[in-house]
Amino acid sequence: MPHDARDEILSRLKRTPRKDVPARRELPPLNELSLDREGMIKKFSDQLWLQTGVVHRVADAKAALEKLSEVAREEKLEKVMVATDSVIAPLDLPAWGAAEGITIFRVRDFMNRNAFKHAVFNEVQAGITGADFAVAETGTLGLIHDKDQARLISLAPILHIVIVPADRFVAVYEQAIEEVFADTDRLPSQFCFITGPSMTADIQATPFKGMHGPRRLIVIIIG
Repeated sequence: MPHDARDEILSRLKRTPRKDVPARRELPPLNELSLDREGMIKKFSDQLWLQTGVVHRVADAKAALEKLSEVAREEKLEKVMVATDSVIAPLDLPAWGAAEGITIFRVRDFMNRNAFKHAVFNEVQAGITGADFAVAETGTLGLIHDKDQARLISLAPILHIVIVPADRFVAVYEQAIEEVFADTDRLPSQFCFITGPSMTADIQATPFKGMHGPRRLIVIIIG
């Protein structure tokens, strides 16, 4: 653009009277904020179902392993990558896998990152992780990634199985974000929200699952 034309446009903009921006109306509180825990779990389950996710509810850790066995048989799982976060570690999935005839891999089992990447992308049929939050508002899971919750476990395998305790449900996104980032001295390197299976409509506006992550998501709620 010639300098004269640009200067003329900027001059006109400067001479244009500014209008007061109307104040934004206060929005009513979100309905989710009034939900109790059972209400949040139901809302979460309904919203995740709309995203084609699957939700199972079990009473305790023993029942979670039994449900996991059912899922493994239905999905014909033979090799699985598992996290070692605070939800998954107490379940002792290596022992569970040995009893079920399923090979269990953990990040610590690999000598280097390339070997781990090859396994998580090319060998395993599912990734099993815990979740730090479950957001009722949209059926969304929140995962804090660290050495026990490697990001690729939830992103690379075609099936993502998530185990989440009932006491980790929150009503809305803001509650999860506030808790994660409250301590500025201990900020996570990565925090991820997951809402249903990975989907995109970038290709001719046709929805496609699994382009950038798992095609299927199964959630097991404990408690």
